[in-house]
Amino acid sequence: MTEMLADDGKPFKLIELSNTHGMRVLLTDWGATWLACSVPVGGQLREVLLRADNPQVHCAQGAYLGASVGRYANRIANAQFTLNDRTFTLDANQDGKHQLHGGREGFSHKRWAVVEQSESAVVFALTSADGEQGFPGEVKVQVRFSLSDDNALRICYTAEASADTPLNLTCHPYFNLDGIRAGCDVLAHSLHIAASHYLPVDSEGIPQGELKAVAGTGFDFTQPKIIGQDFMRDDDQHATRGYDHAFLFDEQSSEKVQVRLQSRQGDLGLAITTNQAAIQVYTGNFLHGTPNSQGGEYANQSGVALETEALPDAPNHPQWLCYGGVSKAGERYCNDTLFTFYTP
Repeated sequence: MTEMLADDGKPFKLIELSNTHGMRVLLTDWGATWLACSVPVGGQLREVLLRADNPQVHCAQGAYLGASVGRYANRIANAQFTLNDRTFTLDANQDGKHQLHGGREGFSHKRWAVVEQSESAVVFALTSADGEQGFPGEVKVQVRFSLSDDNALRICYTAEASADTPLNLTCHPYFNLDGIRAGCDVLAHSLHIAASHYLPVDSEGIPQGELKAVAGTGFDFTQPKIIGQDFMRDDDQHATRGYDHAFLFDEQSSEKVQVRLQSRQGDLGLAITTNQAAIQVYTGNFLHGTPNSQGGEYANQSGVALETEALPDAPNHPQWLCYGGVSKAGERYCNDTLFTFYTP
């Protein structure tokens, strides 16, 4: 078999975590990417994470399937921001206009070093040079993936910068709790988000105005609701062909379940707790053509991405920096998120 190589010409390093219940998580050092997630349901393993059929194809796709994204997850408008009275111009990798997920050579397109590894945990590390993709300061980053025996995967990003800089790290997994081979979209999944406000954006994903109350809109998931119930109901959804919006949690707490997702048949659930202020919910509105695990292609809405993070474009909106988005020199950054899979 021909050895599969990443963009740097070296082989992918694959790492599998497992627990006593047989749950398995597959990761690679390229982009510190969460490649696969097999959860025990009814005595069988169910693959619930969208992926391609091999690491080489997986890491070549443009949907950021399971990747660690940074230096700034989501978008920075016009690939530009002003910090400490200095304006910085970034790599404009979205339509030559905005920056998305840190630029063309963001953290998802880097080889991370494996610095610790065990049967149930792995730590990846990366150093981002001063000026990389246009950002100020050197940033040293680590991410720890740890799998517990209660079928929970904790993903914890820590970082420290040598200068004040935008910093917003997240993992970009797409979930389908019915199983990625079931042939079902996620519109029949139930979703609950402890958020009474969301952020409207334009067709390019750039924030438009201030946070908006979810009450009376299709963005109200304050009670569990089928995703498809109000799908494309609002003008704000039409702009992005579905949900692709940040929801601001009512309470920032790493002790409280902020999000619950449940499969179509209700036989598998996912609970998310995080220390982040917001979550980007993306219903895969442009997934069509993305390679799947069977050598074919995913359709739109094949999975839902749930990305815990700060608000998009926060460096250009000082009023949102209380929710994160810019780190001071020498300050410890941390995104600590727990994905717990359970059978109701």
